[in-house]
Amino acid sequence: MNKWMKTTLKVLGILLLVLVVAGLSVWFWARATFLKFEGDYSEKLDFEQLNINGYTFLDRNSNGQLDPYEDDRKPTAERVADLLSQMTIEEKIHLLKGSGMASGIGMVPEGEGIPGAVGTIVPTPRLGIPTIYLSDGPAGLRIEPKRTGEDRTYYATAFPIGTLMASTWNTALVEQVGQAMGSEAKAYGLDVILGPAANIHRHPLNGRNFEYYSEDPVLTGWIGAAMVNGIESNGVGTSVKHFVANNQETNRNFNDVIVSERALREIYLKGFEIIVEKSQPWTIMSSYNKVNGEYVAESPRLLTDILRKDWGFEGLVMSDWFGGQDAVGEIVAGNDLLEPGTKKQWNALIEGYEDGKLSIESIDTSVKRILKMVIESRKMQNYQYDNNPDLNANAKITRQSASEGMILLKNNDVLPLTNKVNVALLGVNSYDFIAGGTGSGDVNEAYSISLEQGLLNIGTEAKPIVGETDLALEQGQRNAGFEINENAKAIYEAHKAANAKAFVKPEGMYAMFQPYNPPQVNYSTAQLQEMAGTSDVAIITIGRN
Repeated sequence: MNKWMKTTLKVLGILLLVLVVAGLSVWFWARATFLKFEGDYSEKLDFEQLNINGYTFLDRNSNGQLDPYEDDRKPTAERVADLLSQMTIEEKIHLLKGSGMASGIGMVPEGEGIPGAVGTIVPTPRLGIPTIYLSDGPAGLRIEPKRTGEDRTYYATAFPIGTLMASTWNTALVEQVGQAMGSEAKAYGLDVILGPAANIHRHPLNGRNFEYYSEDPVLTGWIGAAMVNGIESNGVGTSVKHFVANNQETNRNFNDVIVSERALREIYLKGFEIIVEKSQPWTIMSSYNKVNGEYVAESPRLLTDILRKDWGFEGLVMSDWFGGQDAVGEIVAGNDLLEPGTKKQWNALIEGYEDGKLSIESIDTSVKRILKMVIESRKMQNYQYDNNPDLNANAKITRQSASEGMILLKNNDVLPLTNKVNVALLGVNSYDFIAGGTGSGDVNEAYSISLEQGLLNIGTEAKPIVGETDLALEQGQRNAGFEINENAKAIYEAHKAANAKAFVKPEGMYAMFQPYNPPQVNYSTAQLQEMAGTSDVAIITIGRN
């Protein structure tokens, strides 16, 4: 081996060692900072029972007697006051922030927690306060569909995105969709759905417009309230987001929205105001951005004066994930819960209390709001989750709401199509359907039906074989009668084969950072002419993540 080769191998070896050391350092830093920074802080799960006058209660603090907070016959306010009086200052501060992102990336011990649940409200083991699980998102639950050591799956329904729901103009139908979404959260043991999203369609380049309802704040408010009422009818909470003026993704953590009082009130706040008035959601999520020079998460005017004093909001406010810059300032402003929670925030709250910047009054105010939600949750009722939502029923609701939200801009007597026509499907998304957006708006659904599959089959009762591309039709069903143009299909298949790597869908957290956008087909004039000669009609599907 010559000298040059030895030197090259030595340099590569050093680089590899540096990368390994750097990777391990980042991992341990992340684990200690915002993944599992609390160590072993497990909730108490086994309780003795107390039988009093024919009623059964759980002895959550193991003192052998029935405390007011353990007695679900008493008013919530009395239970909250009793529980607050028994908490130490350390336990109160601990409750003000989540337990990190470990659950959100599926890093939970086998058989514990809910993998994929993006955040928590931490337990207080000494008093038997349970863990509260928070899940994305606005178009359906975003949890891991498979769990280590289990054969069963935990799929969720991909409901229509917010813009499509608003296009129905049907609050009763939207509430029905919310009921279905909430029923899945209830079945899987999730306590709060982080949605709906009520920001305004201010600019077409906003990467999360698909989550939002409309450019119209009144429509946003009515549709959002219907969704909240539907979800919360299951005893599951919502977190209406992102309060307020979070209308762009670019530089969202530092963007300063300069807005007049009139525009703020009549456009950007109005939808949230209507939702609070008509549904009183369990929680509201503050946004990353500033408004007129002040971070929303640290704004007493927005979170206390307007939201609570002007509108009468009674729930808690939580931060968006890693939102805000000053943990103490957030609590003082009325941002009660810091998510997902970091070691830095925890230390800052403790130091703030010790040096007098964070008063016991501010701490108690936020803790009471959190305890109110915890006490009213299914977890505190010792509800037995069955992990068996009715996905088939919810699929039918999804189909109904999706079809009602579709908008026909122009027809020219083309639609409806009759069967037995030959259809040339153009565009990758005619065959490879995009069910929804990425990030917190993504859903791990069991299947989706492409336009091709829908035209070939009677889609309402057809049940897909998970993992297969074809639909398994129930006995007695017939073909829908449409023909898919073979030339168009062959062009798509050749394009897919030539770009095979681009058609591999990222899964889990990778999907948030690497959206699935396979390249579109570049049709030649000759190909288009050939398809035109062998088909009766063309359908062009355009979409991207």
